[in-house]
Amino acid sequence: MKPPLPPSTSSVLRKTRPSPYFYTFLTFTVFVLILYCEDLLSIFYRNELVPIKPIPETGKEKETKLTSKLPFVLREPEETGKKEETESTSKLPFVTGEPEETGKKKETKSTSKLPFTIGETEEGCDIFSGRWVRDELTRPLYEESECPYIQPQLTCQEHGRPDKEYQKWRWQPHGCDLPRFNATLMLESLRGKRMMFVGDSLNRGQYVSMVCLLHRILPPNAKSLESSIDQSLTVFRAKDYNATIEFNWAPFLLESNSDNAIVHRVDDRMVKKGSINKHGKNWKGVDVLVFNTYLWWMTGRKMKFLKGKGSFKDEKKDIEELTTEDAYRVAMKSMLKWVRKNMDRNKTRVFFTSMSPLHIKSQEWGGEPGGNCYNETTLIEVPNYWGSENKNIMQVIAEEFDKSKFPITFLNITQLSSYRKDAHTSIYKKQWSPLTPEQLANPVSYADCVHWCLPGLQDTWNELLFTKLFYPS
Repeated sequence: MKPPLPPSTSSVLRKTRPSPYFYTFLTFTVFVLILYCEDLLSIFYRNELVPIKPIPETGKEKETKLTSKLPFVLREPEETGKKEETESTSKLPFVTGEPEETGKKKETKSTSKLPFTIGETEEGCDIFSGRWVRDELTRPLYEESECPYIQPQLTCQEHGRPDKEYQKWRWQPHGCDLPRFNATLMLESLRGKRMMFVGDSLNRGQYVSMVCLLHRILPPNAKSLESSIDQSLTVFRAKDYNATIEFNWAPFLLESNSDNAIVHRVDDRMVKKGSINKHGKNWKGVDVLVFNTYLWWMTGRKMKFLKGKGSFKDEKKDIEELTTEDAYRVAMKSMLKWVRKNMDRNKTRVFFTSMSPLHIKSQEWGGEPGGNCYNETTLIEVPNYWGSENKNIMQVIAEEFDKSKFPITFLNITQLSSYRKDAHTSIYKKQWSPLTPEQLANPVSYADCVHWCLPGLQDTWNELLFTKLFYPS
């Protein structure tokens, strides 16, 4: 019997050829495997290869829309990979910054969410702690003769001051630098907006300083300054920017018997309780609000509060007397309550300037008895020098601001200004009444050791305001 012949190649192929459905299944399987492997590679790549730099915030993705929708923001702050730190205010006693939280991350309002923010200060930089350095190149920031808005009470050169040394000092924080004041940035950010300073004559000095810093870049026909008949409200207009920088006279913030901006030298000072809206009506709609109040509370005796609906002119008044600290606390509570109810934290910024120091007793800095700021042309070089300013008031501010639900930026100018006994107007100002022969014989008797020459110290206050407005952390 013959062995069977081997099958032909074609017959073998016919018997082993897979079904057409096999190729469809195979194609689908390969496609799924490719997608699966690609996903695995992607996960591996993201988790194992990309994180070369430390992640800025553990467990959080970068919030790129954090500032892009806020008003005044020119760009988003850079992510540095550093943990956010509590805003430092100073090494002074009774600092008004946020309380420390030991052993846990900060859970307070992020400064990057504040309007106007364009960046951050250097890590660990406390702009209120530093020293004064002589600067012949960049100081003064403007000339007295170039700014027609300076009041005659502050034009020291015009009234005979022989030196200009007080104009040539620059504040240098420890370990960092202040950004240079940029008038164009300030005006662009205020386009269509209002900035207002509210308080007494010291805040008016800071207001005038701000106007002098800004007006230089404006053409003559693009700016104006007007005051109300009673001079309680002064408005500087930057017409091309549709912006205003304003000052409202309100020495106690609350209604008082010293509210007349022209005639207000009242010995028996009195404040009305629950009267914040008397001046507050002028503050509504403001985008940047800068408060100050201190000097007028320092009467040396208890402060009188008018109760009820009575008038300061009434012969019989319902009066309550409070200590200076308790009276000041009433004002702080009223101010913070008004801010919370009337200001939009997504559009507005609120600042509070601390106590402006006096130099009325030269013995406080080691001078001769009976002297004051008269004829002083040098700085106080004692580290952490503190004069006669009321530290209890700083404590009241700290306690009340820490309770505030609205972010208030504190400008702690007290100690850095305390070194500047040289910067007061002293006798070099307009005198509102003729000086007596006795006064002329003793200039110390009429030297103004409260207010400051312009240009000068208060320009630095506005550099600090500029820094905290745009670089709040």
